[in-house]
Amino acid sequence: MATKKAAKKKPAAKKAVKKVAKKAAAKKAVKKVAKKAAAKKTVKKAAKKATARKAVKKTAKKAVRKVAKKAAAKKTAKKAVKKTAKKAVRKVAKKAAAKKTAKKAVRKVAKKATAKKATKKTAKKAVKKTAKKAVRKVAKKAAAKKATARKAPAKKAAAKKAVKKVAKRKPAVRKKKAAPVALPATPAPLI
Repeated sequence: MATKKAAKKKPAAKKAVKKVAKKAAAKKAVKKVAKKAAAKKTVKKAAKKATARKAVKKTAKKAVRKVAKKAAAKKTAKKAVKKTAKKAVRKVAKKAAAKKTAKKAVRKVAKKATAKKATKKTAKKAVKKTAKKAVRKVAKKAAAKKATARKAPAKKAAAKKAVKKVAKRKPAVRKKKAAPVALPATPAPLI
């Protein structure tokens, strides 16, 4: 009020007030602009932060997906390994079973062969024994024949001697012709 009063009194004072008012208005405008600029900066900063956050989230998501993929791949690999291992175990078991069966078959064949050998040996022994018996029998028969053959001529000679003796003692008997002496019959061959 005092200033206005003074202004009314002095035009120079009016000018000074106007100048001050202009300065104050200018300062206000500058402050406003500064505030706007600061607000813009803050907005930009916030936008940058948001963008950064988005990028971080995206990157994080990608990383999570990558890790999940790796885990899934590992799981699949483990399953494949287990399957392969099982197959290998089955194959080995089959081979072992086949070997066992083959060994059993070989043993069976070997047993049969041994049995055959033993049978052949026994058969050979039996044949030899039978052959020996047959040879002995034949030899006995041959010896018996020889003995009989030796005895027969001796008996014939003894009978002839006896006939001659009788003939010498009794001449009449010679005239009458001596009756034939019955000779012992030669035994039939045993064979």
